[in-house]
Amino acid sequence: MNWCGYIPESLNEGSGLRAVVFISGCRHACPGCFNPASWSFRAGELFTLEQQQSVIREASSNPLLDGLTLCGGDPFFSAADCIPFVQTYRAACPTHTVWAYTGFTFGALIQDLVMLELARLCDVIIDGPFIAEERDVSLPFRGSRNQRLVDVHKSLEAGHVIDWQPAYL
Repeated sequence: MNWCGYIPESLNEGSGLRAVVFISGCRHACPGCFNPASWSFRAGELFTLEQQQSVIREASSNPLLDGLTLCGGDPFFSAADCIPFVQTYRAACPTHTVWAYTGFTFGALIQDLVMLELARLCDVIIDGPFIAEERDVSLPFRGSRNQRLVDVHKSLEAGHVIDWQPAYL
């Protein structure tokens, strides 16, 4: 698996202060995508175990960090490779949340056993393709109105999508 970017502290890709890892590779090819350079699975460089451990060490030593966000590309195209990284992150940072962006719908993710395994490691998934005609910059953490902030654990328990709500509402 390759990665094509890393932001150690961001307020844009989820609730709170987040470490953001951009996983290379996406086949959705959404017109108007904010990061088409990430579509190639060869974009960036190999996300080595040493680099993964470095991200986790940095995150676990940052007392201001609220969690990790997987962006892309689309991390669910590399779900099998992302799973061990996220498992290790969760073990090292048990109080942090994990968010992920995907062009798949939540319903499609849970139909694939490997994608479901990665989804279960996430707290919130922003699902659905970016649709330029539905672009709305006023929406928190997403680019188009069709995309949802899915509360993964509540949705899996309920058997249907439950929207994530910030704790302060």
